[in-house]
Amino acid sequence: MSGKILIVDDVATNRIVYKVKLGAACYAPILAADGEGCLLMARQAKPDLISLDLVLPDMPGTEVLRRLRADPATAAIPVVVFSAEDDAASRLGALAAGADDYLTKSVDDQTLLARLRNLLREREAIAELESGGAPIRALGFAEPVAGFQRLGTIALVSHRPETALRWRRDLRGQLPDKMMVISREAALSDTAITPAPDVFVIEYDLAEPIGGLRLMSELRSRAPTRHAAICIVKHSRGSAESAMAFDLGANDVVSATDDPREFGLRITRLLERKRATDTLRASVRDGLRLAVIDPLTGLFNRRYAVSKLAEIAAEAQTTGQPFAVMVVDLDRFKDVNDRFGHPAGDAVLTEVARRMAANIRHGDLLARIGGEEFLIALPEADLSMARPIAERLCRAVQDMPFDIPGFAPLALTASIGLAIGDVKTGWVEQPVASVIDQADQALLVAKSAGRNQVTISKSAA
Repeated sequence: MSGKILIVDDVATNRIVYKVKLGAACYAPILAADGEGCLLMARQAKPDLISLDLVLPDMPGTEVLRRLRADPATAAIPVVVFSAEDDAASRLGALAAGADDYLTKSVDDQTLLARLRNLLREREAIAELESGGAPIRALGFAEPVAGFQRLGTIALVSHRPETALRWRRDLRGQLPDKMMVISREAALSDTAITPAPDVFVIEYDLAEPIGGLRLMSELRSRAPTRHAAICIVKHSRGSAESAMAFDLGANDVVSATDDPREFGLRITRLLERKRATDTLRASVRDGLRLAVIDPLTGLFNRRYAVSKLAEIAAEAQTTGQPFAVMVVDLDRFKDVNDRFGHPAGDAVLTEVARRMAANIRHGDLLARIGGEEFLIALPEADLSMARPIAERLCRAVQDMPFDIPGFAPLALTASIGLAIGDVKTGWVEQPVASVIDQADQALLVAKSAGRNQVTISKSAA
């Protein structure tokens, strides 16, 4: 876990004390004495977390917070306000300005370190997502998409329905998001709530001591709720409960006696962070998908096809079952682009991709590997199974003309080279490129023999 923590306090003694505490916990403290120093070091040193005092000599801590959140270079750094003040106005002001938490300087070391560990884990998880998405963004994929931001869903879970209803009443005037009172059983059901809530607000003692923490652990272990934000509500201000909740994965802990306005600000902050990480996760996922998808036809591209074919060959080596590889090329496709233009050619390619996808088996591989060239791999298929499929593909292209606006329907044909990878012949021990090459050579024979036909590789005959 990274652990560079910027301590911002105008009192030298405080800076030294917390430097020693954090250093003993194996973090790397760096120090600043005022707001300007904090802003400068936040940009230059890129700390993993900032501990910020509200009372600084050059500007209020809330102003430092606003500037940190307004700067893209520092906006995502977790900030814990660490102040001697414990009045409601200070807490609300700090949370409204963007603080991730507000702790008083009287907090015990156990709770302090548990909260720091908790926020640093979240920060590291986000950093890993950003790191994974960097190569994708460099390729031009995963651009942010502006659009409507849906309202969040908040699930309120308490052993006593009246408690959850009070939470809903406290939050309703502050948040426009959907709130629902649910049972423990509904929270764990894969079908009771779809999609899964963005935030779970859970009573610490849910029907039994630490029952809420047990439910949180269950939610963290399940795919639909693994990334949900979780706020634990405890009925006392005891520090041991907070430390345990943070170490077990709670995103925030509030006391039932806290100001309802603070409750609302904390849930709002959880929703903001959840939306940001969801967007980042979706960007990485979509970028990975785009990196292996042909943007015109929606089929896999050559990069993915070669990798997937290697997996199919390895599986054939294990099971002893043959597999088939076809290389498909549209006949005289250059004439289509020359006569009708590239938009018409693109429309034809898209329709060909649709027809081929409709005429292969579920689980077969279909990819566009060149301009008008496609690759198809059929796992667990010998020649007797693959030849009829190849012939059906030829007919699917030939039998129905292609509509091109402003012109008569266009007749088109395809040639196919077919090769079989069979453990009995040792083919699956060869590089995947050689299997593709065998199918490619068969395709050349089909082209020279008059086109619109299937030619079988000599090694597969």
